[in-house]
Amino acid sequence: MNNHLPSLLFTTAVAIVAAAGVITFPAATEARQSVELTVYSSFETELLNRYKSAFEASNPDITINWVRDSIGVMTAKLLAEKNNSHADVVWGLAGSSMASLKSEGVLTSYTPAGLDQTRPEYNDPGMAPAWYGNQIAFNVVCFNEALAKARNIPRPESWSDLLDPVYQGQIAMPDPASSGTGYMQVFTWLQAFGEEKGWGYMDKLHSNVAQYTHSGSKPCVQAAMGEVVVGISLSTRAGELKKMGAPLALILPKEGIGWDPDAIGLVNNNHNNSAKQAAAKRLINWAVSQQANTVYAQSAPLVNHRAVTADQSDYPTLHSTLAALDFTAMAGQRQAILKTWADRFHNKSEAGAR
Repeated sequence: MNNHLPSLLFTTAVAIVAAAGVITFPAATEARQSVELTVYSSFETELLNRYKSAFEASNPDITINWVRDSIGVMTAKLLAEKNNSHADVVWGLAGSSMASLKSEGVLTSYTPAGLDQTRPEYNDPGMAPAWYGNQIAFNVVCFNEALAKARNIPRPESWSDLLDPVYQGQIAMPDPASSGTGYMQVFTWLQAFGEEKGWGYMDKLHSNVAQYTHSGSKPCVQAAMGEVVVGISLSTRAGELKKMGAPLALILPKEGIGWDPDAIGLVNNNHNNSAKQAAAKRLINWAVSQQANTVYAQSAPLVNHRAVTADQSDYPTLHSTLAALDFTAMAGQRQAILKTWADRFHNKSEAGAR
């Protein structure tokens, strides 16, 4: 028998099937089935496509479908959907909000690969961890230098400086009920000054505030456009506006600034879809990776991965001005603080802020 005949027959058979356009391969080599993930987020709008593109480039079989709103609104939405969640992953929500979601059973515990390469102070400190920091969000005072010069308004260096009557009607800050940016600064004042002095400070500041906005980034946009001189706002948007040429000084008041890690966590949606759960875990693994943190560092001065150093040239005093915060208390005291704040200050809130 011709020893080459089996090989010849196999080669001929493959050629015939290939010509017919129906050649197949064993199941082990088939491409992964495409999976769509619903991801709830409060990342700034301009970051959504950047992060989606970076993840999907490394994971072409997974598609992210974003649902985006401010931190306060998104937290409320997730709590309202607790027993029938539409989300697979929460990515880009404040750590303090994630702590609330974990305590309410919205998030489920998952330990991502590569976690040991991150900084524990930016991750869930509790038992059975359920959320992990990515970029670190912090507040900054956006100060329009050109407008201030025209109006003869001095540059503030501290929170107490903003109580000067010269700033009356010249300050915007986020409403803490709708904005995590606003809430983390209100909580920071209460932590830094003590409860009585903290509320007393906000009473005096209220006289100078023009508006409490729905969005955490809007006050800096207002300052950049010359609608106000001072915007207490999120650093991410502040840095982007300054790079675009806005006449802004980015100030970190010396008494301490509010901050919170933008975090990721796995939603306990009880859908029992194994393909989605596997894809969601791959997203979380990627989000804590060095590759992802390199992407965060394009716009964030502080990220969670030990091997990634972000540009902090705009914030030389950043580490010394991060306030010492208790994130468990920040989550647990939220409703009581927001009620007191609304009773005192809601009259200047932007329409739709709550």
